[in-house]
Amino acid sequence: MILNSVLSWYFKKRMQSVRSSIELPLSTQKQLLQELVNEGKFTDFGKKHGFADIKTYDDFKKSIPIQTYESLKPFINQIMKGKQNVLWPSEIKWFAKSSGTTSDKSKFIPVSFESLEDCQFKGMRDLLSLYCHHNPDTKIFEGKSLMIGGSHEINKLNESSYTGDLSAVLMNNTPFWVNLLRTPKPHIALLPHWETKLEKMALATVNEDVTSISGVPTWTLLLMNRVMELKGAKTIKEVWPNLELYMHGGVGFDPYRAPFAKLDPTNSINFMETYNASEGFFGIQDIGVNDGSMLLMTDFGVFYEFMPMTEYGKENATVVGLNEVEVGKNYALIISTNAGLWRYMIGDTIMFTETKPFRFKITGRTKLFINAFGEELMIENAEKAMAEACRKTNALVADYTAAPIYLKSDQSGAHQWLIEFDRLPDDLDIFRLELDNMLKAVNSDYEAKRNGNLALEAPHINVCQRGTFYKWLKAKGKLGGQNKVPRLSNDRKIVEEILSINTP
Repeated sequence: MILNSVLSWYFKKRMQSVRSSIELPLSTQKQLLQELVNEGKFTDFGKKHGFADIKTYDDFKKSIPIQTYESLKPFINQIMKGKQNVLWPSEIKWFAKSSGTTSDKSKFIPVSFESLEDCQFKGMRDLLSLYCHHNPDTKIFEGKSLMIGGSHEINKLNESSYTGDLSAVLMNNTPFWVNLLRTPKPHIALLPHWETKLEKMALATVNEDVTSISGVPTWTLLLMNRVMELKGAKTIKEVWPNLELYMHGGVGFDPYRAPFAKLDPTNSINFMETYNASEGFFGIQDIGVNDGSMLLMTDFGVFYEFMPMTEYGKENATVVGLNEVEVGKNYALIISTNAGLWRYMIGDTIMFTETKPFRFKITGRTKLFINAFGEELMIENAEKAMAEACRKTNALVADYTAAPIYLKSDQSGAHQWLIEFDRLPDDLDIFRLELDNMLKAVNSDYEAKRNGNLALEAPHINVCQRGTFYKWLKAKGKLGGQNKVPRLSNDRKIVEEILSINTP
């Protein structure tokens, strides 16, 4: 009771920390850019790109090309092998393991002390400040906060540093007072095997007074269903009657609203979305539990730039600062951070819903993808897997598309692949197995979600009649030219349209 009062008072009082993002975003970003450049000018990257001569934003843009993971990878590899002062001056001992790129199963994002303290942890403090501000009678600190995270391991290239999921990096570095309120204990929360971990988490938390939860919706639903099963309960409030806040992010939440509503018919749980990636903490839902926009956090050690998607792929693409963005336009997000990611194109696209203050929604990825369950399946992954499955089964594919089958309370999610073959595989079951195995091999996030069929079942394959995709393109007026059926979609619109055409 006393701890709840003290923490509630503390988070309400520190609302001024949030106000710079609301009231002074442009001046905050201008000052931050100069601070980042000054910090980085004596690093290897800073010397190479003339940071000492950068005085303005225009200088910054001229001095540093837009970066991808591939272009930063040589620098990151040096850090992973133990070299310091490469991208950022302070010591880097942690790397957040994220989803694969065109050439890697996983990518490793450097995490500095500054990015932990002034970005990730500040983000959590500001989130709680906003929540307490909008919910002055909250009792979330009277119970436990359930954190659903990943795992970590010693860096194979350098035994004095570590790699792991962002959640595991955060759990290993959280302030002491957080551990007083957290459940389950770290030795359970950080277990590497998901199936074992979920069962141990359920047993460890089923009798706790859980008042808040943070985690990806996929795993949260699985855990909730398991603790309800252990208690013989029909709703989650029968297990955790004081549960009042769920903090989520990582995937679009709309497909999960119905499953969560089924677990909480009273609709008494508040939801707050965050934009919290391996590369940084960028946004917090700050108004109303039903509002999908998030406040852009401009004082978290992250300098933002934005490439209009109409410019994406151009050799000299136009990139603008926060002062030039427009409402309703899709932008590829570019960041420079206090962990040494310089003009890094993160791969996400956002759209501003207002500019006073700056609020936005995540609209997708710069490339085709499926990310319904946190699997971040990219088109490069799909093409490699499809080619391998064809090679192993003597098949020829004419066309294909894939989309998610969303989670239901009684079954896991899945990917549905609609495939038109020029030559059918020798064995369709083996084709499906090879497709699944190759997707696991090239994408660590997909592999994790497929573990034990808990969140993601094996692919569902529908063999389409010859001409089905042609008919769909014709119906859309997209025959000829550069038009093609999108390979991956994060919703079911295209798949359902093609299924309606694929009739005898």
